[in-house]
Amino acid sequence: KSGLYMSGFGNEFSSEDPRCPGALPEGQNNPQVCPYGLYAEQLSGSAFTCPRPANKRSWLYRILPSVKHKPFTPMPCGHLTENWNEAEPDPNQVSPFLCQDCSLFLSFSGLHTICGAGDAKSRNGIGIHVYTCNTSMVDRCFNNSDGDFLIVPQQGEILITTEFGKMMVEPNEICVIQQGMRFSVDVFGETRGYILEVYGAHFELPDLGPIGANGLANPRDFLCPVAWYEDRKVATGYTVINKYQGKLFACQQDFSPFNVVAWHGNYTPYKYNLENFMVINCVAFDHADPSIFTVLTAKSTRPGVAIADFVIFPPRWGVADHTFRPPYYHRNCMSEFMGLIKGHYEAKEEGFQPGGGSLHSIMTPHGPDADCFEKNSTASLKPERVAEGTMAFMFESSFSMAVTKWGLETCQRLDKSYYQCWEPLRSHFNPKWKPSKQ
Repeated sequence: KSGLYMSGFGNEFSSEDPRCPGALPEGQNNPQVCPYGLYAEQLSGSAFTCPRPANKRSWLYRILPSVKHKPFTPMPCGHLTENWNEAEPDPNQVSPFLCQDCSLFLSFSGLHTICGAGDAKSRNGIGIHVYTCNTSMVDRCFNNSDGDFLIVPQQGEILITTEFGKMMVEPNEICVIQQGMRFSVDVFGETRGYILEVYGAHFELPDLGPIGANGLANPRDFLCPVAWYEDRKVATGYTVINKYQGKLFACQQDFSPFNVVAWHGNYTPYKYNLENFMVINCVAFDHADPSIFTVLTAKSTRPGVAIADFVIFPPRWGVADHTFRPPYYHRNCMSEFMGLIKGHYEAKEEGFQPGGGSLHSIMTPHGPDADCFEKNSTASLKPERVAEGTMAFMFESSFSMAVTKWGLETCQRLDKSYYQCWEPLRSHFNPKWKPSKQ
């Protein structure tokens, strides 16, 4: 599969379908007549005047421009929403589990919003969704005008066709489809996963600070598709679904939108294999903050504060001495949505299932369940592999997220006994305790 991609993060890429050599114009972006009679079209992911390091754009050379379509008309949104006032605020720990229904990917019934905050109109906020599907998208594609999609497959691989080329994305991989990029999804059986949507910012690699030049997710491991086109007329009509200001709209055209013969730029879709993450961990004592597991971040305007971080908890060695090794008990000024791709999460080995999720809201206490605490308080602190065969992740945000009516009620997957995992915690307080003699 490596031959189907170009490697790097945020690079200036260029690619042309080998069926049309020389399709990229030489020395300029917009010649009077493009090679092969193509149309030049720029896709801008940032303001024209953004500083060069933040300036995102790509030039696409296509058989027909994307402007050639019938008007957009509203379509049902199903359980996709940006209405964060559907339900009353609830600060409790929330543990929704995914619905098992299968339906068309990203149709009115295939995408379900669990929680979110902010506003697509003001370009500041996030949404967290889950998808379930068993049917490929045929003669239809999706375009998100509101923000970027970070897609985390949990069951079943997905073949994503974009204007830039094709990407096969499997569980334990992620992909990012940035704002305005049209894409279609093929599936190969029952498929489900998670989506983190970010309005108003793009994902980037976190700063490494004292870690140095290398570590965490390395740029070379991100893969971008190579150019691929189809020159296909669709007599029965091709449907473009557009998510705009939190609502869905559809328009018709008579040709495939994946007609880009060549392209160049730094605004692209991309994918990443989570197994390539270079883990940083404590080797002396105490528990390092989960920020050392950040794969991608969407920064806010406040230094060090993220609109959203994508954090993973991969297999690694635990070697800390004199330390309670699992995640500590915590209250946080960030919202934490946890998901599980495979295995058993170390802090809650029972009840937290692959394909499920939990939300710990701002300043709501959370931490290991009672069994985890008791076991690890007396465990022998020899070096051990942690999370072997497991991949848990967290969508962390500075926004105070609201849970949708679907997440609280309609899905009928809410574990209302979630709080009981902490009920058996007992006091170990001993007022006569004395430090042991060395």
